[in-house]
Amino acid sequence: MFSSLSNLLSRRPPQKGPLLFPERSSSPPALGRDSRERKQTFSKIFRWRLPDGQTTEPEVVEVVGSFTHWQRVPLLRDGKLDAWHVTLHHIEGNRTHHYMLLVDGKPSYDKNCDGLAVPHGPHEERYQLTTDKGPRVFMLFAQTR
Repeated sequence: MFSSLSNLLSRRPPQKGPLLFPERSSSPPALGRDSRERKQTFSKIFRWRLPDGQTTEPEVVEVVGSFTHWQRVPLLRDGKLDAWHVTLHHIEGNRTHHYMLLVDGKPSYDKNCDGLAVPHGPHEERYQLTTDKGPRVFMLFAQTR
C-alpha cells in the first residue's frame, strides 16, 4: 500500500502547453553575470554647506573617492537648501570606501563622514587632510541591507 502511494506521489502529471517554470539552461544569463556574482550597491547623497561665518562662495565643490576611481565629481549648488550636493549611484556595498570633499580644489572637512582613515596609495595621499593625528581621508561605510 505504501509503495503504491509513493509511486502515485512521485509521478508527475503530463505537461500540456508551455512550461510554467522552465528548467535552467547551461548557457549564461543575458547580463553575463550570475545573481550570486552581482555585488550589492547603494546610492549616497553628498552635501556640503559653507562653514559658519564664511560668506564667500567657492567656485566649485567636488567629491573624489575610491567609488569614483579618484575622478572628481562636481556637486551642484542648491539655492533653496543653501548647499552643494550630488547623488552618486552604484557605490559598491559591504565595504569601506575612502573619499574627500574638495572646495576649489583643496580638501575640506565633511562633518557627515563616517570617520577618518590613514591614506593609502598615491591617489589618497594626493587628497589627504592634515589633522592633529597626521594625514587623513574620510571614510564611508558602504553597507547594504
